[in-house]
Amino acid sequence: MLWLFAIVLGVVFGLVTGGRIGNLAGLRFRWPWLIIAAVVVRESVVLTPLGRVDGARYAYVLALAAIVAWTIWQFDRVRGIWLITAGAALNLLVIVVNGARMPVAPEFAVALLRRGNVGQYTVMGSGTQLNLLGDWVSLYPSPEVYSPGDVLIALGLAIVVFLAVRNPSVYKELTPP
Repeated sequence: MLWLFAIVLGVVFGLVTGGRIGNLAGLRFRWPWLIIAAVVVRESVVLTPLGRVDGARYAYVLALAAIVAWTIWQFDRVRGIWLITAGAALNLLVIVVNGARMPVAPEFAVALLRRGNVGQYTVMGSGTQLNLLGDWVSLYPSPEVYSPGDVLIALGLAIVVFLAVRNPSVYKELTPP
C-alpha cells in the first residue's frame, strides 16, 4: 500500500507543478517484463497462500535480487531509481542474513508470535540479525509495518514518478533516436 501511495503522490505533485500524466510514457525501461515478472513473483509470495510454502521464501529472495539488478541496469535511464535500488538492496541484505526471512518487530507481529515464522517473515529478536533494517516502521494511519528499505523504495518511486510527470525531457534525452 505504501508503494501505491508513493506513486500516486508522485503523480499528484507532478501534476500540481505543471506536469502531464501522459509524460509517464517518456519513461523508457530496458526489459520491462523482467521487473513485472519479479514483482508478480514477490507479491505472489506475500499475498497468496504460496507464502505458507516454506521454499517460497527463496523465490521471494530471488525476485528481490532481480529487482535490485534490474534497477541498477536502469541507472543511466531513470533519474532517482537509485533510491529504489538502495531500499531493495537493504531489504535483500536483511532477508539474506536472516535465512530468507524478514524480521518483524514483536509489537507488530501478532500472527507471528504464535508460530515464530510465517512465509518470509520471522519475529525480530536476539536470534535475528540487522534488526534495524527489519519491519518496524509504522506509518499512521496504515496498519502495516515497513522496513527502512521499504520507505526508501517508496521515496524513490515518488521521485521517479514525479520527475517523469513533471519533466519527461530528462528521460527522452537518454533514449537513442
